[in-house]
Amino acid sequence: MRKHVFAGSLLAAFTLATPALANTPDKAPPHQKWSFEGATGTYDKASLQRGFLVYDHVCASCHGMRSLTYRDLEGIGLSDQAITDLAHSKQIAGPVGISGMPTMRPGLPDDHFRSPFPNDAAAAAVMGGVAPPDQSRLAAVHPGGADWLYAFLTGYRMPPPADAPIVPGKFYNNWAEGHMIGMPPPLMNGAIQYPDGTPATVEQQAKDITTFLVWAADPHRNERHHIGKGVLAYLAVLLVLAIAWKRKIWKNLKSHG
Repeated sequence: MRKHVFAGSLLAAFTLATPALANTPDKAPPHQKWSFEGATGTYDKASLQRGFLVYDHVCASCHGMRSLTYRDLEGIGLSDQAITDLAHSKQIAGPVGISGMPTMRPGLPDDHFRSPFPNDAAAAAVMGGVAPPDQSRLAAVHPGGADWLYAFLTGYRMPPPADAPIVPGKFYNNWAEGHMIGMPPPLMNGAIQYPDGTPATVEQQAKDITTFLVWAADPHRNERHHIGKGVLAYLAVLLVLAIAWKRKIWKNLKSHG
């Protein structure tokens, strides 16, 4: 039951994220230190794996990630066996059976992430008229990117500031429209347990799920940066050789001048 409450809360947070940002134009999200930022940044695989755990336990009940397959999780460091076991634990829609009814089958590594709803219409009917947004590209298309996602997820204040209005059924969030929002905080301290022993604070969960969502939107960043470093090193060697060759030519010219 708790898993579905958290998932629904996270759905609402991300669904209302854009208008919340649009109505606070004078406020920029505080910048966080991310391992993947900058021209040479790379993803922290431990954080990616923790972030996937948050997604799988909190978000996946409502949000799909249709752009990813389970095999793509090789990119966050999961082994072939772990991916196979994970996919097999998911029930994927199969072909229509002889009775004319849809069937279900265990997932395979090459399957796309299981969608929590058969279609957007069904999702909207269950979730109060709004289909949960797919999270595959959320970090790339959302204004503010990683910093905003983190700020929103950690922006709840309970109890609210003393001067905040009291609105029944509303919660105070620094990044919500008017600072009031009708959903409880989606992340809770200790709501999940990290296998590596990292304390699952709200801040840590928010940082990990944000890192995972950034990776999902740009899974090849590490490879690009690795290639870029190689190119820069190659150009640096060429520059040194060019300078040495130039000096040798001028030295020969001066000696024959």
